[in-house]
Amino acid sequence: MTREDKNRSCIDLAKWLTNVTQDETLKFSVRTARFVKSAQQADDFPRDQRPEIAFCGRSNIGKSSLLNTLTNSRGLARTSSTPGRTQTINFFCINERLYFVDLPGYGFAKVAKEVRNNWGTMIENYLRNRPQLRLTLMLVDSRMPPTESDVLMKNWLDHYRIPNAVVLTKADKISRNQLQQALRTSAKVLNTKETIAFSAVTSLGKDHILSKVAAVLE
Repeated sequence: MTREDKNRSCIDLAKWLTNVTQDETLKFSVRTARFVKSAQQADDFPRDQRPEIAFCGRSNIGKSSLLNTLTNSRGLARTSSTPGRTQTINFFCINERLYFVDLPGYGFAKVAKEVRNNWGTMIENYLRNRPQLRLTLMLVDSRMPPTESDVLMKNWLDHYRIPNAVVLTKADKISRNQLQQALRTSAKVLNTKETIAFSAVTSLGKDHILSKVAAVLE
């Protein structure tokens, strides 16, 4: 096999792993990214009507790492090994055109019940009542089957017809065969036709996710 054949094989594998179709040509490039504000209620959200892309998932699922990778930044979103660290809705302005919105993680038992309840209300109010929300990227750990919290979240998003896509994080931490199985399992359990494998280490899935952003901005 020539080097060119090997390169083509790697490209084909990456496309298969992330379910990229041949006609997917939309491109989106992040040129500028800046933190705008943190908020806990609608009165504090940005009011300039820019479209928004939300990121949700269980605590410590890798939302900050995904945001930093998509924006080509090491420190735009603060990463932490402590689950439950994000307690507000954080808005990041991208290309002065749209917002990436980091939502608090769900499913972390050690956070006080009152705080968890507040998070639930805050997240629900944002997702249900934000007309400029174009897409919600729901992050799931590729190393394990979707949890009950993941299933509930996906069903909730679908019930309220909130556009969403499932992203399997930490794909570099499992083997190729395990990743293939994880993609099939998550698609079945979460009742979705597409899941996107992502790695902050190798950037697998980055372009596919950005193409999703481009598509909803059209």
